[in-house]
Amino acid sequence: MNQPIRALIVDDEPLAREGIHLLLAEDEDITVVAECANGEEAVEAIEMHRPDLVFLDVQMPGLDGFEVLRRIRSDRMPLVVFVTAFDKFAIPAFEAHALDYVLKPVVRRRFKETLRFVKKRHKEKTASELTHRILSMLADKDPQLLASNVTRKYPDRIPIRQGDRIQFVTVSEIDWIEAAENYVNLHAGRATHLMRGSLTALEKKLDPKQFTRIHRSTIVNVGRIKELQQHFQGEYFVILHDKTRLKLSRTYRESLATIFGSGI
Repeated sequence: MNQPIRALIVDDEPLAREGIHLLLAEDEDITVVAECANGEEAVEAIEMHRPDLVFLDVQMPGLDGFEVLRRIRSDRMPLVVFVTAFDKFAIPAFEAHALDYVLKPVVRRRFKETLRFVKKRHKEKTASELTHRILSMLADKDPQLLASNVTRKYPDRIPIRQGDRIQFVTVSEIDWIEAAENYVNLHAGRATHLMRGSLTALEKKLDPKQFTRIHRSTIVNVGRIKELQQHFQGEYFVILHDKTRLKLSRTYRESLATIFGSGI
């Protein structure tokens, strides 16, 4: 292969991640770009690294493997190999959609067979065919989650606990949001509200037509954007109406371009 297959490992068990990483290290055609310990990290890593292949644990706390796939845009869906402890009765669900899998504990011989299969599919199958199979599996599991006529309701206000009180912040008044370790800062006019939780978890509650990620640690209300100022190496600064200056990374330029319908 001219270019190695870029792989991502997702599993909440450190030993399971290490075992898969060691097996992949034996194959010069595959390089590991990142490891994730939960579903939320996986969604961010897929968005950031755009891997060709994901070894995805099915059963994880929080977002499970299926929920991770539902969060991925169809044009960014990688080839998926499920890593599962499901019993033999669940396996036909994977096989029916030509999605490969490895059972825990992972056996070297079976894993090598999977890698041969992955390489063949990566070489022969188009991205659209692979994506179609994954989406078909998710639709079979819960058709309503992918039905085009289902309209999701996003909250108008966000509750923030402050001691023995709960304050409500109106979503439309939020200008931008930034990650702060185990918290997020909601910037609304001159006020800043500290809320416990992750940026990814909060992003799921926001209307993607109104809010978009512009950086790994930043979400912005697109209605507050005044202009973009070009920076070096293909990066930009997002300038809000109140003159706040935020960095737009190359990874998230496409999200803004999709919303504004122009080539950024």
